[in-house]
Amino acid sequence: MPLHQYDYLFAIGTIFAFLDAWNIGANDVANSFATSVSSRSLTYLQAMGIASVMEFGGSIGVGARVAETIRTKIINVSLFDNNPPLLMLGMVCAIVASSIYLTIATKLGMPVSTTHSIMGGVIGMGVATVGAKGVNWWGGNVNSGVVQVFLAWIFAPLLSGAFASIIFLITKYGVMLRKNPVMNAFFTIPIYFGITSSLITMLIVWKGGASRIKLTNPETIGVIIGVGAAVALVVVAFFLPWLYRRLLKNDWELKWYHIFMGPLLLRRPEVNSVPEDAKIVQNYYQGHKTMQELQAARGTAHSAVKAEDVEDVSGSLKETATNGSQAAGDAPDDLLHPVEAHAKKDGTISPEETPVATIEHVSIIGPRPAGALFSPAVLFWHFKKFFFRGVDKDIVSLQGKRNILTGDLELMHAHAAHYNNKAEYMYSFLQVMTASAASFTHGANDVSNAVGPYATIYYIWSTNQLKSNSPVPYWILVFGGAAIIVGLWTYGYNIMRNLGNRITLHSPSRGFSMELGSAITVILATRLKLPISTTQCISGATVGVGLCSGTWRTINWRMVAWIYLGWFITLPCTGIISGCLMGIIINAPRWGFKN
Repeated sequence: MPLHQYDYLFAIGTIFAFLDAWNIGANDVANSFATSVSSRSLTYLQAMGIASVMEFGGSIGVGARVAETIRTKIINVSLFDNNPPLLMLGMVCAIVASSIYLTIATKLGMPVSTTHSIMGGVIGMGVATVGAKGVNWWGGNVNSGVVQVFLAWIFAPLLSGAFASIIFLITKYGVMLRKNPVMNAFFTIPIYFGITSSLITMLIVWKGGASRIKLTNPETIGVIIGVGAAVALVVVAFFLPWLYRRLLKNDWELKWYHIFMGPLLLRRPEVNSVPEDAKIVQNYYQGHKTMQELQAARGTAHSAVKAEDVEDVSGSLKETATNGSQAAGDAPDDLLHPVEAHAKKDGTISPEETPVATIEHVSIIGPRPAGALFSPAVLFWHFKKFFFRGVDKDIVSLQGKRNILTGDLELMHAHAAHYNNKAEYMYSFLQVMTASAASFTHGANDVSNAVGPYATIYYIWSTNQLKSNSPVPYWILVFGGAAIIVGLWTYGYNIMRNLGNRITLHSPSRGFSMELGSAITVILATRLKLPISTTQCISGATVGVGLCSGTWRTINWRMVAWIYLGWFITLPCTGIISGCLMGIIINAPRWGFKN
């Protein structure tokens, strides 16, 4: 029977569980999509839509129906067998502490691990109730006990940074810096799609949908290989003809729905001329100056630039050199402005001949109309401002605003090379796929973890019983998923503007490498049972890809230090808040009781 004497605890737990999930959307999910938005593979509004569908679909579709009462196994649940309501109070304190800390961190633009946040809350309430000896600091392996948090600071960034660097270096030297980057990207795209699809299948089968999908090892291998091969074949049959007409033939009249025509697109008549206002691809480096452009804009202040401080493109220059006297170090224009140099030498269409779109942000809210305060037009404008303020943001422009953490972003970006926009365009589709899969997996795995403590509160309140595993009703999954989506739509922009281009220059090829490297790390860690955080994985992958430019100057180390600071203080902050709350409540003097 329900413990109605503790209705107030259940109510408080419900309120702060919503706030906790809201912050997961505004912090964790926003962090996951910052890469796609920063590289312009997705607009902010598109990212919000995809994230909402994938997070909610992952949570309801394959989310865990049973959550461990204390997932991190840092406190033995049996210690509360004689007094289940005490554990309910403890979980309320843990959620309150986690939500308060996440709210402050999100406001300050700190991307933190939401799993570690609730873990710190549980540690704090555990110390307050059963003492430090009751906390499982070392559980016998790296995936249990408090030690897993400290190991995650090392494992997650290093592994994801290594994997992302390998992927990007293969892309950089195998495609972007070759003689014809557009054609090389065209032939490698099906391979990348096949491999990426197989890896995403692993991610869903082994991590995201592990609670629902039960396959034997041979079946799992067959599904992984089958999905990758099937996707590669579909890409060859339908997507490549569309890319061929759009990018290699400059078919500016081609629409997205023509993809379904497949090989029939090859029968379309040749394009005679491209109108001046027609745009084939957008400029993914819009607003980011090359070193040559920055020098011209700033004059002599930055005229002396060392060759080793600019991204090395010597492999491409050697291939396109027209005489033996031209070496990589003797070609400053090519070194500092590789896109234009390559476009004219390698046979691809030069920027002057390639229609490149300049994408401008279109405001949903718009300017305030003229009229009285209570006129219909003004009221409708206020309605739009209230509901769409969180999504009516130009994230890339916000990232360009300078503050104490950004430093000189223009100079940092200028040290990285700009690649062919048509080649980048092909990788934007891969990046959308990896971001969507990561979001689905996050919804399936982390959403249920987020509502796990709340499920414990509800179960104890409604039954006065205690189990090591608490059932998670569908309404709680819907509750958590909805709160996450609301948080993403209303305040996700604050975390996004502090990431992406504020750490290093982003483009689709770079962003795809970051996201795939992060996904591989999650897959590997899941199989080896290593402690990792998806937030820390994408941060490490971002730094790894940035260092592939060949110089440390392409990384904003102030922002990296700020992110690491957020990781370090998460556990102690939430632990102190939760422990103080729990200690004060259970030891407070009360009427009718003698001390």
